[in-house]
Amino acid sequence: MNTKVDLDDIQGSVVKAYGRYGLIVARYVFFHVDVPVAGRKFVEQIVPLITNGVSWNEPSKIPRVATNIGFTYEGLRHLNIPEATLHGFPEAFSMGMKARREIIGDIGPSHYSRWDPVWNNENEDKQQVHIIITIDGKAESDLEAQYQKIQRILQANHGVKQLEGHLGAKGASLPYQPAAALPATAETLGQPGGKEHFGYSDGISSTFFEGCGEDPALVIGGGKPTGQDARTAAGWAPLAAGEFVLGHPDEASEYPEAPFPPLFSKNGTFMAYRKLHQNVASFQSYLEAEGKKFPDGKEALAAKFAGRWRNGAPLTSFPTEKSAKEYVDEFAPLQVKVWQGKATPAEKTRFEELNLQLTAFDYKDDIDGVRCPFGSHTRRNNPRSALEYGKDTAFAAPGALSNRRRLLRRGLPYGQVEETATDNGDHGVVMLIMNADLSRQFEFVQQQWINYGNDFGLANDPDPLLGNHGNNESRRAGGRMTIEGDPAKNKPPYFCNFIPTMVETRGGDYFFMPSLTCLRMIAYGIIDPT
Repeated sequence: MNTKVDLDDIQGSVVKAYGRYGLIVARYVFFHVDVPVAGRKFVEQIVPLITNGVSWNEPSKIPRVATNIGFTYEGLRHLNIPEATLHGFPEAFSMGMKARREIIGDIGPSHYSRWDPVWNNENEDKQQVHIIITIDGKAESDLEAQYQKIQRILQANHGVKQLEGHLGAKGASLPYQPAAALPATAETLGQPGGKEHFGYSDGISSTFFEGCGEDPALVIGGGKPTGQDARTAAGWAPLAAGEFVLGHPDEASEYPEAPFPPLFSKNGTFMAYRKLHQNVASFQSYLEAEGKKFPDGKEALAAKFAGRWRNGAPLTSFPTEKSAKEYVDEFAPLQVKVWQGKATPAEKTRFEELNLQLTAFDYKDDIDGVRCPFGSHTRRNNPRSALEYGKDTAFAAPGALSNRRRLLRRGLPYGQVEETATDNGDHGVVMLIMNADLSRQFEFVQQQWINYGNDFGLANDPDPLLGNHGNNESRRAGGRMTIEGDPAKNKPPYFCNFIPTMVETRGGDYFFMPSLTCLRMIAYGIIDPT
């Protein structure tokens, strides 16, 4: 399509996964607007701090801190955005996340009554979340310096207030939601990040769309499959920009629903903010007990749940624990040398070849799910071309059934797991999920692929890791997962039953992430839908 995206105008978090650039700590700060004039003045003074999407193609261009902003529907209303413009927003956004809970599975253990107080205040009219400001930095000192700048702007604009009530360690009430890559361990090769609280390597692949300005090599595994060799660039193409950025054609050569005037919505997007608590004790105890019964052992079971070994190696390319270990044993030392700047040209080339194997794969050679189960987390969330169901039924576009459900996933872990794992601690992940159509993309994936399995021939079996399996405390958890057998080896399928809920929602809402142009329109109150 050759879409030109104005990276100067688009917010940086839309096109960049900041963690890839060493911005591994974050604060998510929320505000309520009581006085529209003060709210617009607040936005005006925040705009100079906002990070745009211009490429950081040289290390010297990477800032120490990045700042972005978004608004709920009610937030825009409290900023006196004209009704005609507000009525142009999609229904999912105007209703908000709480009202869509039945669709996205925020029921039972994920019901909003269990969310952090900032999302669940009794006097909601005075405490409702209107604005989110995200601050990502290389170090806590960078976050603090930027946070203090925002505090000074806040103090100068009476009529806007910061909302507290984010639950932290031991029930502490925090003024913002902190997040950070997990501390370095031997397994992460002395580098921070790369893991989440269940022990899986995370942030391996990144969705790649046309005009995003990122490294073209990231299209491999991050774009859409073309049907050619998935191990090469020819096997992938960028997704249409309109799947993620408003005002541009999407995969159907259409423009996503957006409010008028066009200048208000162009280069903006929608974001689902999700605070997801991880029940680490339930995960570990289930894995330990079921792993003793699973023929290939505990680590293989963990891999079947995720679709990757916990070291990140994809099951479809490395079907055995031995092959995954051999891969990492070669990859890890080279990775250290590259990070330290001590790799020879030959070692750099080999590192790039090995690094590519983390994302350069499709499921067309595993159409029966023998290596990577249909129900595994990664296969459900990005089926690539797996929904073709057989080489004899191939579509002209191999990923036709999944290309329009793709998401941009951002965010970081929060909290720490105590030495003795518990479900009640302060540990999980904050997800910032961006897309141009909340209903067709985020909500569809949540409802149909995470909490319902019919598209994968799995009836109503949820995602083993992220799905809502019921209430653990009242022993109503009853998740199931089928791990396909291997007829060639006379190996029967394996059935996991009574899977507990591993992840629970603890807060969130839908936000509109405007362009820099739109932010100035909001600040100056010059929106005219006619």
